[in-house]
Amino acid sequence: MSAVAMLTPADGAEGVRRFVAGRVIEAGANPCPPLVVGVGIGSTMEGAALLAKKALLRDVGRPNPQPHLAELERRILEDVNASGVGPQGLGGRTTALAVHVLAGPAHIASLPCAVNIQCHAARHVERVL
Repeated sequence: MSAVAMLTPADGAEGVRRFVAGRVIEAGANPCPPLVVGVGIGSTMEGAALLAKKALLRDVGRPNPQPHLAELERRILEDVNASGVGPQGLGGRTTALAVHVLAGPAHIASLPCAVNIQCHAARHVERVL
């Protein structure tokens, strides 16, 4: 259900939005929504996949500190939740709880984009020593 695509720089944020929302909607009920969606943009194909995985480590619902990425997260979340897939794929307005985006530098001729789909059982643990 997770995926990596090599977009073109001309695709820009709208291309990223279409790719990510499309993959999540295509996954439907399989990943047991509501989901947390990690997105990696830039670097290499492998680097984008790693960024997407790291994006899942952010506290659920905490927006990206970079305003343009926070806006992209918000718009992708709206697209996904407007799909109507809903919890457990039974329909509704909450297909995803959060979309978290991380970005890195990329070659001028490419725009790697990875999406990592995680079920709602996103476990975070913290220990202070």
